[in-house]
Amino acid sequence: MDHDHLFKELISTFFVEFLELLLPDVRTYVEAGSVAFLEKEIFTDVTSGERLVPDVVAKVRFKGSPAFFIIHVETQAHSQKDFGRRLFRYFSRLYDKYAVPVYPIVVFSFDSPRKAQADVHRVEFPNKVVMEFRYDVIQLNRLNWRDFAKKSNPVAAALMAKMDVAPGDRARVKLECLRLLVTLKLNQAKTRLISGFVDSYLKLGGEQLAQFEAEVKAAPFEQKEKVMEIVTSWMEEGLRRGRKEGKREGIKVGIREGKREGIELGQIEATRDNILEILEARFSRVPASLRKTLKSIVDRRELKLLLREAATVTTLKSFDQRLGNGQSRQRH
Repeated sequence: MDHDHLFKELISTFFVEFLELLLPDVRTYVEAGSVAFLEKEIFTDVTSGERLVPDVVAKVRFKGSPAFFIIHVETQAHSQKDFGRRLFRYFSRLYDKYAVPVYPIVVFSFDSPRKAQADVHRVEFPNKVVMEFRYDVIQLNRLNWRDFAKKSNPVAAALMAKMDVAPGDRARVKLECLRLLVTLKLNQAKTRLISGFVDSYLKLGGEQLAQFEAEVKAAPFEQKEKVMEIVTSWMEEGLRRGRKEGKREGIKVGIREGKREGIELGQIEATRDNILEILEARFSRVPASLRKTLKSIVDRRELKLLLREAATVTTLKSFDQRLGNGQSRQRH
């Protein structure tokens, strides 16, 4: 998993919300609408030849003032000895290049260790401290997700997935992330960004998955509909990756025959396969009669409805009845 990319995209997209949620004091003196992300900075350490690439660097203005300063956010997915020294190297290069104050922040996203990480880098001698470099630390595994579940903030909806979550709470937290997300009413791209973040870090299996499904079904109707849209999109995306070859084959057939029907056939076959794979994952065995009935359906719209049904029905018998009703409608 590309942790850096996921966190950079989240923080860059919701930068002001990130400050409001986790650094409210800083947010109070940032001029609204002044955030401008700097081009990707690459610094080279001449002695070691190492390339230093800061994660998120934003130039902002002090509220009510023409003066600018820089906020540098570094994300760290694993514990690193003497991380403060590395952060200071970024600080010194940014400060030297732009000659404005630099506010350094680090987001620790690792699961362990859970002990508090240092927030200072010192150079000192027995008789004096030559330098004391301080930075803000946001250590997600020391934050309790319950403190953020009621925050109307998209960053909270995402980062709860990486906070201190007991194994028995994983299903509940995943639903809380989605519940909060649907109340925010973001556009499709932003919703997809956060839902993808949550699904990447809160994978469920076995009893956790069953608990999640049960809690989704018990949710209020309006929220349940929107949550299920996200859950279905997760399933479709996961199965889409696993079925790429089948889709490509359908497209190839269409190209060889010079007909659009070939492409559509590949998509229909892939949707049928996705339905069966969801049913097998949830109910283990799928009867041959059900498979045969499903194979006879060629309407793509009907198949897409059945895909959602496969993810939400409580029993395989209910799905079989739904399948039969759909066939009756097609005949009439």
